[in-house]
Amino acid sequence: MIILLYGIFAYLVGLFGLTYFILFLGGWDFLPLHIHSKVPTDNLQAWLVNIALMVLFALQHSVMARPAFKQWLTRLIPAAAERSTYVLLSGVVLLIMCYYWQPIAGSLWHVDQGLGHSLLVFGYLFGWAFAMIATFLINHFELMGLQQVYLHVKQLPKPEAHFTERWFYRMVRHPLQLGVLMGIWFTPHMSMTHFSLALTMTVYILIGLQFEEKDLAASLGEKYRDYQKRVPMLIPWTKRK
Repeated sequence: MIILLYGIFAYLVGLFGLTYFILFLGGWDFLPLHIHSKVPTDNLQAWLVNIALMVLFALQHSVMARPAFKQWLTRLIPAAAERSTYVLLSGVVLLIMCYYWQPIAGSLWHVDQGLGHSLLVFGYLFGWAFAMIATFLINHFELMGLQQVYLHVKQLPKPEAHFTERWFYRMVRHPLQLGVLMGIWFTPHMSMTHFSLALTMTVYILIGLQFEEKDLAASLGEKYRDYQKRVPMLIPWTKRK
């Protein structure tokens, strides 16, 4: 029961961190702190701090997702709590990024009104909705650690690893990451503060996917390698039949 309660707590923290990060990027004025709420000072120092924050995010997301790290971690904590720990720390790291992300002077574009503004806001909302739906198309509750703690408390076996090929997963192999990319790049106000986050996170996603692809091919075998040949990684309709 302690592990179950820990899993629920981790889920709520992870979900809160992700939700706040999405709203933070949107620059919504009702938030006490958002991407445009700070006044720029030293641009060089700001870039260095922001890069360091993204490195922290990348290390937490990628290192903790590697099989070798999981094997080491489950020597210290119950295996059922491993994913919940990942989700908990993901939420905490996202909140740290929101709090410490440094402002940088300048803007690449700023669309105040009209059709362009509406389309960019729609793209931002659509991207994050696309990413969230993608989690449910695979297994949202396994991804967020709830399934593992539920199976543990019920003393049920862990299901075998598999992958799905439906809906968004027929278009691209990584719709979750595609949704995130849309969410971070579609904005009516691309300040340099926002650009520094969008650029560094895009670099991380493109690098991180290379490691994730290797892990998926190793765990799922020939089925996934065939899937790689048929379905593009991120950009829909770029594979020849």
